[in-house]
Amino acid sequence: MATSPRPVYDLAVIGAGIIGLAMATVAARLGKRVVVIERSVRAHGASIRNFGFVTVTGQARGESWRLARRTRDVWAEIAPLAGIAVEHTGLLLTLRRPEAVAVADAFLKTEMAQGCDLLGAADLARLHPQIAAPDTLGALRSTIDLRVESRTALPKLAAWLEQEMGVTFLNATAAHSAQPPEIATSRGPVSAGACVVCPGDDFATLYPERIAAYQVERCRLSMLRLAAPGFVWPASVMSDLSLTRYEGYAALPEAEPLRQRLKVEQATHLAHGVHLIAVQSHDGSLVVGDSHHYGDQPWPFAPAEAEAMILDEFEKATGLAPPPVIERWTGDYAVSPGRTFFIDAPDPAVRLVMVTSGTGASTAFGIAEKTLADLWQIPGDIAP
Repeated sequence: MATSPRPVYDLAVIGAGIIGLAMATVAARLGKRVVVIERSVRAHGASIRNFGFVTVTGQARGESWRLARRTRDVWAEIAPLAGIAVEHTGLLLTLRRPEAVAVADAFLKTEMAQGCDLLGAADLARLHPQIAAPDTLGALRSTIDLRVESRTALPKLAAWLEQEMGVTFLNATAAHSAQPPEIATSRGPVSAGACVVCPGDDFATLYPERIAAYQVERCRLSMLRLAAPGFVWPASVMSDLSLTRYEGYAALPEAEPLRQRLKVEQATHLAHGVHLIAVQSHDGSLVVGDSHHYGDQPWPFAPAEAEAMILDEFEKATGLAPPPVIERWTGDYAVSPGRTFFIDAPDPAVRLVMVTSGTGASTAFGIAEKTLADLWQIPGDIAP
C-alpha cells in the first residue's frame, strides 16, 4: 500500500519558547507552512518563568528599543486573537533619590520617552496612594508597556497558532540537525525549505561552536509570587535600582552618580544583581523579582539573602510590607557581554537566534520579523 508523502514545510522552527513562537507567528502570518519542533512536552524554560512584562521603556537605545516597540504592537494585535489577557498596561518607576530623578529627567529628553512623563511626589500620592512610599520623590510613568501572564500566554499562543494559523507542532521531539531540506529529529526526518534554531539556554545541541563564539553564559534569576495586596496594582512597578540595570537608562551619563550612591547604600542588593519588577496577575497575586547570578552553569540553589533583598526593595519602593510569599521559582537564560541578541547564519537556509539579555518577551516579534526578512530576502517592512 502506498504511503502518504511527508509534509513539506516552508520553515522549521526548532524551539517553542517565545522566540520560536514569534518566528512561527510571523511566518504563518506571511502565509508560510510552518512546523515547530520542541524537545519538551511543553515550554517550561525562561519564557514562562518571567514577568510577562513586555518592556519598551528602558530598553537599550537604538535597535533594541525599536524592536521592543514593534513587539509591543504585535502583542497588542494577537493577544485578543489568541485569547491572551493583557493583565495591565504601563509602568511606574518610583524614584527615591535626587540622582534617580535626574536620570528620569535625562531619559525624558531622549527619543525613547514616547508615552512617558514624570509624576511628582504629590501627583503619585494622589493617583496611586497605595504605592507612594513616604520618601518617594515621584515616579517615571509610561503608558505603553504591557503585561501578560507568561505561563498561560505561551500555551494560548501555541494553541492559536496550531488551531487557527495551521502551524504544526512536534512536541517531545528532539532535533538532531538543522540542515534543510531535511531536519533530522527523534521522530524521523522533517522536510523544510528553511530552518530557524531558537535554542534558549541550550548551548550544546545545535551549533555549539557558533554559540560559543558569542561568549554566551547563563544567568539564574530568583522569582516570587506574593499574595494579593488587596487592591488593583496600577501598572508594572520598578524602582531606583532598575535605572542602573536597564540600558536605556543606565547608559545615560546621569546614571553614574546614582550608580555610585547605590554602591554605598545598597551594596548587598547589587551583589545579588537585584532590581525590582512587581506585576499583578488576574487572581490579584503579585509576581515580584528578581536577582541575577552568572556563570557557565550557575548553581540551582537560590540564596535566601537574594530573596530578602528583593522583598526589601519591594518595601522601600512601594512603602508596603510585602504580602506573604506563596510561590518561589528560579529561571535560567542566556547572556552575552554587550549584546541583547544575535542572529547567526550557519547556512544560507538556516538562522540561529538567541536573546542574550532576558528580554525575549519584549523583543521577540521584532526579532522574528528581522530574522525572516533576512532569511527570505524580503525587502522593507515584512509586518503584515
